[in-house]
Amino acid sequence: ERLVRALGPRLASRLVSAERLAVGWLETRSAGELAFYPRLVDLTHAVVREMFSRKTITPGRTTIDDLEWRVLDRLDELNVGTWFPPMFYILRAGPDGAGGADTRVIKPGDLLRCDIGIGSCGLVSDVQEVAYVPREGETEAPRGLRDALALGNRLQDILLGEFREGRTGNEILAAALSKARAAGLFPRIYSHPIGFHGHGAGTRIGLPDMQDGVPGMGDYPLYPETCHAIELGVTAKIPEWGGREIFMALEEDAVFTGGRVVWLDGRQTDIILVR
Repeated sequence: ERLVRALGPRLASRLVSAERLAVGWLETRSAGELAFYPRLVDLTHAVVREMFSRKTITPGRTTIDDLEWRVLDRLDELNVGTWFPPMFYILRAGPDGAGGADTRVIKPGDLLRCDIGIGSCGLVSDVQEVAYVPREGETEAPRGLRDALALGNRLQDILLGEFREGRTGNEILAAALSKARAAGLFPRIYSHPIGFHGHGAGTRIGLPDMQDGVPGMGDYPLYPETCHAIELGVTAKIPEWGGREIFMALEEDAVFTGGRVVWLDGRQTDIILVR
């Protein structure tokens, strides 16, 4: 506005907003960055799997607070940082599942979820995965939990299938939610660009409380060579937990390139067993 006043009407009429230029520079990943990014996400996945193991967890004793501190210690050992504090959550059957006094201690039969984002060389990751603490004699998670993860994977496939260059985030969101609901899912989508920042420049595909579109950020179009945290979830009933509904939240990092979405380091398709 000061520039417009200083130039006067005649010269000011030649000004063009640099907003798209700035956002484009921030969101577009170079070939070198894309070569490095899978290594960063792979490291994130490795830390997740180390936390979700008996190396780190002693059921009945370890708390989710212990895990959060252990992540910070491990990342310090690896000489990488975080862009938000690591977080862990417990879902379980029974009265504690709805929030009891003992919900921070990890027990057999618990479903655990993490949310971890690390940073190195100017780029950041953002990952949410789930793990199950087997009870005595169990060799896998209950079928209901495995089915819920499969529904989350189905929602991922639907969302990624709606990525089109030039489409806005709101258009991608509406198309994906419509197909997901038609397929019998109970979805929520809140994916975001990722790169120099965890919630980066570029198009926003939903927010947890804005499933009808995100004004402004969601109106920005999708461009190639951009990376995205595919963050979403589905509500599902777990028969083994008395039909209790849970929200299966997932988040994995991907790049939109060559007209399609490619996972930077794969995605979770099986529940991690803490063993």
